Amino acid sequence: MINTIEFITKEEISSLQNKKLRDLLIYITENSNYYKRLFSDHAIDIKNIKTVHDLSQLPITTKDDLQEYNDDFLCVPKSEIVDYVTTSGTLGKPVTFALTEKDLERLAYNESVSFETAGVTKNDVVQLTTTLDRRFMAGLAYFLGARKLGAAIVRAGSGIPELQWDSIKRFQSTYLVVVPSFLLKLISYAETHGIDYKNSSIKAAICIGEPLRDQEFNLNTLGKKIKEKWDINLYSTYASTEMSTAFTECKAHQGGHHRPELIIAEILDEDGNTVNEGQIGELTITTLGIEAMPLLRYTTGDMLQSHTETCSCGRTTMRLSPVLGRKKHMIKYKGTTLYPQSVIEVLTSFEDLDIYVIEVVIGELGTDRLLIHVSDELSSLQQKELKEHLRANLRVVPDLILNTKAALKAKKFPEMSRKPISFIDSRGNIMNSKILK
Repeated sequence: MINTIEFITKEEISSLQNKKLRDLLIYITENSNYYKRLFSDHAIDIKNIKTVHDLSQLPITTKDDLQEYNDDFLCVPKSEIVDYVTTSGTLGKPVTFALTEKDLERLAYNESVSFETAGVTKNDVVQLTTTLDRRFMAGLAYFLGARKLGAAIVRAGSGIPELQWDSIKRFQSTYLVVVPSFLLKLISYAETHGIDYKNSSIKAAICIGEPLRDQEFNLNTLGKKIKEKWDINLYSTYASTEMSTAFTECKAHQGGHHRPELIIAEILDEDGNTVNEGQIGELTITTLGIEAMPLLRYTTGDMLQSHTETCSCGRTTMRLSPVLGRKKHMIKYKGTTLYPQSVIEVLTSFEDLDIYVIEVVIGELGTDRLLIHVSDELSSLQQKELKEHLRANLRVVPDLILNTKAALKAKKFPEMSRKPISFIDSRGNIMNSKILK
């Protein structure tokens, strides 16, 4: 059954969120040591916060706050906690999140309606190519969501193309939940081993962790490479542990749809003000309906833009563009401002490059230095062509750092990482910066 909340009027959405916001403020005032202290220190009377527009009167919550006061965000006795997860630590050390039974039910609801948005029904077989262990919330969310929807689940786990194709054949899987670059590995394996992947049971992939589209919602280089090889439906989804909520594309592929009953989304500029329609800003979220560790005006660090016009699918909810990059990951290199995703896009479009890792360090003049780690198997001609490709598309040429294939793979796939690493920000690592001078 389709989630009808996504089709109500904008006025009804506003009324729904205003009520849920007031409920949240009362709840955290009574139960959160962190927000009790914050409201007291800033002399905030929550009675003055009546609508979503009034949120601008409140301070923001940052990742640093979560790291420093992690336990103070907990709103329930520890006896009520049924699951612990941690963030991936992209912007610093991982943060612990606790979930109650109610929070797990909310997580399942979120992912079930997200799957519905991407066209999944109870008649589908959803193959999860993500881990369910390592304190990873996303894998758990996909499992709970598909289960709530009534779809069959194949828990294939990450990697191992042979197991993935065996699972597809054995269980006639129809949807993959997958990191999009792994789709290229599946295609390559199929071509090498004579698997007729174009006529397999797979009809769509719900893609996580890497963007498939640009800011105009056209397929980017990675998306085009996949579609040229394998003409299945590709759906992007964006989420984080802190949100416990996903923004997922519908069949129109015009951005990830907002879940207004689960989260309030603001797009803010550097001064904390709401940006104008169509402008890029930092996604700031307020979670609704979370029991253990709700967040108020939490800055995600993700830079993107919102779209508020009604989607061609009929949904009236806000839609989010692909993430352009992390606010803290913005690079100022030789007078040019770059985000990692723009560099990734250029490298992905270079045919001779199958593996790379981008790194930014502090150079000897105290400015950003951009490094591209590549395999030492690249010939001198290929290295020259890659530099020209970078200059033509970025207007600057990062330094190429040659690595053995084994060392490069170790950077790309760290032992404890839940996903492949394409970007490393070493600007806070003084020792590393000195070594690379």
